[in-house]
Formats: sequence, structure tokens, C-alpha cells
Amino acid sequence: MSDPFTNPTLEAYLDEALPPDDMAAIEDELRTSDALREQLKAVTGRRDAGVHSLGGIWRRHRLSCPSRSDLGNYLMGILTDDECDYIRFHVEVAGCRVCTASIADLSAAQEAADKEEVSGRRKKYFQSSVGHLPKE
Repeated sequence: MSDPFTNPTLEAYLDEALPPDDMAAIEDELRTSDALREQLKAVTGRRDAGVHSLGGIWRRHRLSCPSRSDLGNYLMGILTDDECDYIRFHVEVAGCRVCTASIADLSAAQEAADKEEVSGRRKKYFQSSVGHLPKE
């Protein structure tokens, strides 16, 4: 991350929309830089006063983020190639932390459901074979 930090970068910092390394770099700089603290105070003041840019509104309301159901469909592989390309770009290149977290959550939920399904199927197999196995 380069110094000085731009106002849009600080707005993204306030929205927690930056990659973790960039967030940490700003936090480190805030500890030592009076100028950066003043700049951040000015950015916060403009936001609190209702001064908004189109880009700021777009980022704050996450208008480019796919829906959670679209992310689930992406994981299941049932979207069109164009939709998959957009989600891949949004997560991997743009680095949307919210969508990355949603994908991780959906993946974990799917893994848990898969384990439960396998366990249930195994239990049914064992129950259906009771009495059919040869006795020693």
C-alpha cells in the first residue's frame, strides 16, 4: 500500500472492504501519523454529513455483489460460464471480502451436509443388512 492514502482507500477502510494486509497497513500508519488521522476524520465527517459519491454508494451497498443464492449456485456449478466468470473475477481479482466469506460459509455448510448425508446412508445400509450377514 502506498503512502499517502487516498480518500477512497480510507472510505474502503471504514467499510472494511480492503484486503487484510491493506487494512493492517492503514492501522499501523494511523498509530503514528497525525496527518492520516486528520484525513480519516475528514472522510468520516463527510460521510456523516451525507456527502456521498456514486462510487461510495455503490461500494457501501455492495451493488456489484452477487446474491448468496448465486454464490451457492456457483459452488454447485450450475451457473452459465459468464456468471461463473463474473463471480470468479469479483472474488479473486476484485477481492470482495464479503463474498469470499459467504463462499467459505456455504462451502463449510455443504461439507457438513455431505458428511451428514453419508453418515445417514451408512446407517441405513447397516440397518438393512441386519440379519442378512452370515453368523460365525
